[in-house]
Amino acid sequence: MSSIFPVLGPKAQKFRQEADTFGDLQVPADRYWGAQTQRSLQNFDIGGPTERMPEPLIKAFGVLKRAAAQVNMTYGLDAKVGDAIVRASDEVIEGKLLEHFPLVVWQTGSGTQTNMNVNEVISNRAIELLGGELGSKKPVHPNDHVNMSQSSNDTFPTAMHVATAIEINQRLIPAVTLLRDAIQAKSDEFKHIIKIGRTHLQDATPLTLGQEFSGYSQQLTYGLERVQSTLPHLYNLAQGGTAVGTGLNTREGFDVKVADAISSITKLPFKTAPNKFEALAAHDAIVEAHGALNVLAVSLMKIANDIRFLGSGPRCGLGELNLPENEPGSSIMPGKVNPTQCEAMTMVCSQVMGNNTTVSIAGSNGHFELNVFKPVMVKNTIQSIRLLSDACVSFTKNCVVGIEANEKKINAIMNESLMLVTALNPYIGYDNAAKCAKKAHKEGTTLKEAAISLGLLNDQQFKEWVRPELMLGPTKAK
Repeated sequence: MSSIFPVLGPKAQKFRQEADTFGDLQVPADRYWGAQTQRSLQNFDIGGPTERMPEPLIKAFGVLKRAAAQVNMTYGLDAKVGDAIVRASDEVIEGKLLEHFPLVVWQTGSGTQTNMNVNEVISNRAIELLGGELGSKKPVHPNDHVNMSQSSNDTFPTAMHVATAIEINQRLIPAVTLLRDAIQAKSDEFKHIIKIGRTHLQDATPLTLGQEFSGYSQQLTYGLERVQSTLPHLYNLAQGGTAVGTGLNTREGFDVKVADAISSITKLPFKTAPNKFEALAAHDAIVEAHGALNVLAVSLMKIANDIRFLGSGPRCGLGELNLPENEPGSSIMPGKVNPTQCEAMTMVCSQVMGNNTTVSIAGSNGHFELNVFKPVMVKNTIQSIRLLSDACVSFTKNCVVGIEANEKKINAIMNESLMLVTALNPYIGYDNAAKCAKKAHKEGTTLKEAAISLGLLNDQQFKEWVRPELMLGPTKAK
């Protein structure tokens, strides 16, 4: 039986010959990468295009290579070569050359092949800018010029820190702040609405819906503070440590100048790491940063779950909140609408929690002078930042801003709650109050009816003592 899909013949592709220390290789003629990148493509065919190095990391490498070229020109790098490297690096930073970075995360644990991918792309693009021949390594050599005074062992962790810090500052902090502010606005909007609280999923004493939302807002404020507190360690850069942290093949002051240049390019306060041995052998700063992301995911999981439970219904659930209706919820149940934004958020949170396990294990495996789990650490960290950021924005605009309180349902549930009996403790004692609650529950009566029938109070006393609006905080001192 013939296929319904047309059979496509192989596309004619031109190649050029490039070489590394292992020998010659054929490289696609329309790509800037060289032999070492091509060899990595052949040796690590794992996961396909979706597993490529994250875009922010590649752009961070562009920042690093630009900074290194600027500094190296002060140490004798030919200005014509250095300027071409800067121009090519700018194109990497701008995302113009992303199609030339095909390597996947699952490669050498130091990220050497990706460092060389960057070196080769910048070298060949610089050669092209200078009118030379791709693959010739003249007049711009990927190792001697683009990688001058560098090692993969210090460039990759530097790019990890630069990418993570940029993503946190430019993407995550604004997104979480947006959500926090939207939730705080709802807290202010709902401050007058008294509802029943719940502990252990059971009825508890009253609070306002605004107070409930204020807890969510505070969680996110603390989450922002935790994330921001990790930035100082991320701002410490490994560049200048080269192979094992000693700085072999660099010049004195190179590390400080490169960090200053990176800071100037990114407008973030990067500085050279005070101890390069730690910066290469361990990535505790990344583990710490992802730990803060994990706490944020825990907070968002709780918030999203509370909101979807409070919005359950519309007729047979709690129904205290009316959530925005964004799309049909079922392919078989007509009219059904689901809390999809809450579901998306909680899935994101579960992914981030899983990523945290990976980052923790990877971070713990720094052996002797080098951690060789760098690619998977930065992949998971960048993914977590992106997912949390996008989810916060989506959750804000497609859910939180449109939440409405169902005051009729809130009042009905509150007035049926037996835990209003707590207000009677100071007047009739805990044991008698418990008798009222148990009797009302067993007989299906109201608290007032049960208390009066037990002879513990009269109608007027119940009205004076059981007032939800007076149960929202400590009793004022007389």
